[in-house]
Amino acid sequence: MRIVLTLVAKDYEVLQDALPHALEAVAGAGSPIRDTDILGDGAADLFFDHDDPTIVRARCEDALERAPVDICVQLADNRKKRLLVADMDSTVVSCECLDELADFAGMRREVAQITERAMRGELDFEAALKERVAMIAGLPLSDMQRCFDERVRLNPGIRTVTATMAADGARCVLVSGGFDFFTSRVAQAAGFHGHWGNKLIDDGEALTGRVVEPILGRDAKLSTLRAEAASMGLAMADTLAVGDGANDLDMVLAAGLGVAYRAKPVLAGQADARLEHTDLRSLLYFQGYSGDRFVTGRDAS
Repeated sequence: MRIVLTLVAKDYEVLQDALPHALEAVAGAGSPIRDTDILGDGAADLFFDHDDPTIVRARCEDALERAPVDICVQLADNRKKRLLVADMDSTVVSCECLDELADFAGMRREVAQITERAMRGELDFEAALKERVAMIAGLPLSDMQRCFDERVRLNPGIRTVTATMAADGARCVLVSGGFDFFTSRVAQAAGFHGHWGNKLIDDGEALTGRVVEPILGRDAKLSTLRAEAASMGLAMADTLAVGDGANDLDMVLAAGLGVAYRAKPVLAGQADARLEHTDLRSLLYFQGYSGDRFVTGRDAS
């Protein structure tokens, strides 16, 4: 099988330092490099033949354990995906929106502790969500918009990812165990075609401390990935999913390429690839896009 190893670093100097270790790891797996392609400043593809990509990945991860480089090992065929499904909190945006809402309600520490345990997979997600929402009952609706305006920031690179994939005919969907108040606004800001999230119940002036059921959680994220792919007539191999927490695990494992972004161990240890050192634009490099094909400018970052 023809395999590609993609290396992404912050710049070419770091990439150069990492390349000899990567070449040694691939050679140690019995697979000499057949071809190389520089994708951009700090990004490169190495092509080779091997029967088992997981063996090469393990060797490369060991060889580059201390290098500030993100890697992806996959089949060279069908790299460009036609559907992106991305988690929102701590993946597309830099915060956990519910934790920020709780700050406005004076409950940040208590809510954030539950959030952290839920994202690590230590708590049932749905029960944890209901508990946290109950803790912010009475929060004025005006504070939700203040929270979005003052606290919610896109993570670097996401607008370039959506703009570039969209220009190539792909669909980009945001799916969150958080709330549609935020997914609707983040989807528009980040260039997603669609969004899914939970709905908070209010009385017209303030939150009631309840959420509409059924709750969108781990199972629903996987179902969303499958439904979006089916609506486009795509196989799972044509999809890309990215997330950071335990409730993203099933959709990340099901996608053709599943990526863990600054993720909790329960997800990072099982995803096809991890982003720990570089920004979300690496999702494009992993698909074989070269930097000169990135759609950038005023509407992408």
